[in-house]
Amino acid sequence: MPVEKFTEGIEPNDLDAVIWRFMPFERFVDLLESGQLYFRRSDKLDDEHEGLPPAEFARLSLGLNRYDINDVRTLNHDLGTTAQFRQAFYINCWYLFDQETATMWAQYGRNGVAIVSRYSLLKTVLEPIPDRPHLGLVRYGWEPGTRWNTQRFITTKRVEYAHEREVRAALWLVNSGDSVNRHFDIDNRPHPLPIYDPPDSLPLGIKRDIDLATLINEVVVAPNAPTERLREVDALVQKVGLSVSVRPSGLAQYARFLPSAEDLDRFR
Repeated sequence: MPVEKFTEGIEPNDLDAVIWRFMPFERFVDLLESGQLYFRRSDKLDDEHEGLPPAEFARLSLGLNRYDINDVRTLNHDLGTTAQFRQAFYINCWYLFDQETATMWAQYGRNGVAIVSRYSLLKTVLEPIPDRPHLGLVRYGWEPGTRWNTQRFITTKRVEYAHEREVRAALWLVNSGDSVNRHFDIDNRPHPLPIYDPPDSLPLGIKRDIDLATLINEVVVAPNAPTERLREVDALVQKVGLSVSVRPSGLAQYARFLPSAEDLDRFR
């Protein structure tokens, strides 16, 4: 299907902008061996607030009173419904490259790799996927007047994530078989999050076939990777018949000074 822009979506000024996808080594092996790109259900990403507006923003947007019990019920219902709508979106995250950062390696690619591509190439390989593919940039910060729309929420994150410069690819499973009433309890009271699991038609993640030769321009090995990782990656790339360069990270010479994921967690 044609790749769609998100509601009020934005794209890089240069559609051939370089993008990186950081990943653990095991995920890279799976990508090469399967020829499939992995998309994670949006509510199962690292940020538990993924795709959800902050409660205070939601209250102001809807003109609700925090002390009115009916308004509280309305807010819980709208948030709970949105929390279920987001579960039909499956996300694949990329970094709009400007420079290598130790933070991105520690968070998403420690001991693994980054595959290097371009925004236009990612759009090209998403085109054949039948699950309503979307592509665009993530906004950071919840501006007053932001449209109440699930896609708008799916592409907006809190400002503390701005360093990720995220390019977001998403598949929308429109006919998911979800009744979207899983936020009501036995007494018919709405909750701001689902209290029951989604149906099996909404798995934790999905994989879709893509053209690796079109997508991947280069593979960069993490600065903290084991010494044999460069050779392993090069052998894997050759095994699947890809003609791309494999090189070490530009930060490899500083590897012993770089923070770990645990270091970053301690300072959050």
